[in-house]
Amino acid sequence: MGSLFAGAVMTVLILGLVATAWIGVRAATAYGHLQAAESTVATAASALDDPSTAVSALASVSADTSEARSLTSDPVWELAETLPWVGPQLAAVSTTTAAVDAAVSQALAPLSAASAGLSVDALRPVDGVIDVTRIAAIAPAADSAHVGLAQAAGEVAAIDRSPLIGRVADAVSRSAEVLKRAADAADALSRATRLVPAMLGAERPRSTLVLFENNAEWRSLGGVVGAVAQLDTRDGRMTLTAQASTADFAAMGDAPVVDLPADVIDVYDTRPARFIQNTTQVPDFSVGAPVAREMWRRLTGNTVDSVVALDPVTLSYLLRATGPVTLPSGDELTADNAVPLLLSDVYRRFPDPRTQDAFFQSASASVFQALAGGRFDPAAVIDAVSRAGAERRLLVWNADAVEQATLDGTTLQGALPVSDTARSTFGVYLNDGTGSKMDYYLHPEVETAWCDGDRASLHVSLRNDAPDAESLPRYVTGGGDYGVPVGDALTGVYVYLPLGAEPMDRQTTTTGAIAPGFADGVHEGRYVVKWSPQLGPGQSADLDLEVKMPRTAVLDAISTPTRDGAEVPRAGACRFPG
Repeated sequence: MGSLFAGAVMTVLILGLVATAWIGVRAATAYGHLQAAESTVATAASALDDPSTAVSALASVSADTSEARSLTSDPVWELAETLPWVGPQLAAVSTTTAAVDAAVSQALAPLSAASAGLSVDALRPVDGVIDVTRIAAIAPAADSAHVGLAQAAGEVAAIDRSPLIGRVADAVSRSAEVLKRAADAADALSRATRLVPAMLGAERPRSTLVLFENNAEWRSLGGVVGAVAQLDTRDGRMTLTAQASTADFAAMGDAPVVDLPADVIDVYDTRPARFIQNTTQVPDFSVGAPVAREMWRRLTGNTVDSVVALDPVTLSYLLRATGPVTLPSGDELTADNAVPLLLSDVYRRFPDPRTQDAFFQSASASVFQALAGGRFDPAAVIDAVSRAGAERRLLVWNADAVEQATLDGTTLQGALPVSDTARSTFGVYLNDGTGSKMDYYLHPEVETAWCDGDRASLHVSLRNDAPDAESLPRYVTGGGDYGVPVGDALTGVYVYLPLGAEPMDRQTTTTGAIAPGFADGVHEGRYVVKWSPQLGPGQSADLDLEVKMPRTAVLDAISTPTRDGAEVPRAGACRFPG
């Protein structure tokens, strides 16, 4: 009996060793295939803005993911997943390989097949026409890819990583990140293939009102509207049909053209509905865009389908795709000089505001003509649009609710900051109160941080680095016409707290500046703190807010895009230690 028992024990040990060796070899082999697959999926995801490139990137990935899935799904492996300690490691690996394989075979591969032969060159007009049918044709596959990739990303993200050893946990985290990036890329492609053909007149003639913002005079969404244009499209052909300056709207009077919500009026008065310049003052483009549309209808009789807002920084990004363009004035507009030329130099050269507006119009028209004529690098255009959208300096609104819903959740909507159980987001919006172009010389800083418990801090700093006022044109300083001394800059800073958040404490510090009290309000359920520092050249002012709200994994902020793309919110330190 003893020898029989010993033999049985030995047999079990041998089988255990064999099983362990079997699993170990297969795991190591599967890990190699999975690493290769992750790299290829990441490459394909980054290439989704050029689907034809993604096809070649995916040529070998299917074999890797299929082999990895096969190696991690046999009966021995599945039995071992029930064991303590080692089981969760093996289950995590098999779940990850299965998700990556499904993403490739059921999502990316069909998309690559549908988009074979479609490259970014499809965006280049031929005889002034973009082939919208080729873009629309891959919409179903792009939709399916997004659904499949999002599902795979969710499955991997849901894996409990607490019992996993470092190497396995790292692999799971890396795979989840790659799949999330691929899902986001497929989502962007899906939205583009549905919306772009529609806005280019694939189904019917379309008209779009383009608002050109001026970052030298801040408004919440970027800058005061300085010029407007109507862009008509039909079957992929774009035509610039009309342009106007803000002065053209003066004859309409200053009565509101639409009724604004009561909470908007409480915070901003009726100015956003009275002046075209202020249609970007409310930090929600779905409020200002319809106002601008109605003003354009009253001025021209034309009712547009869409409204788009952009700024000189966006033009500078587009100029990297088109190369330099020559203006009617003889100036060469480049990616490097567009911002200083349009936001500063123009005021020294042309004292008359109408001449300034004409210069702005010629600049935007020249860039449009380069785009419409196909004189651009398509990949660089996609990069320019993506960058401008990410920086919230390119906004889109469609009168058609279904089309507008295509943009839900994207920065292109210019919506109020969104918070949920995972993320809390402040909004910091800047508005000129001087009646000038002094904001070209102002520099904001925004920092967020969690403090102890359910407290957070928000730090806002403004600095004025303007030269002596005597060296600036009167149109830039405002000439003191609105009660602000020449050379000073008055800024209305509107801080939107996350939904449910309450202010606990607020502190201000200045270096010679004037920082009066606060005027609070509520907009769309969000508590709004308004602070209005007045800065002379060389002066600065700081605001620190302590806020009570439920703690989330992520704390961040969005803010008004300025002339400097580097001026974005960042993480900082708590300004209110417990």
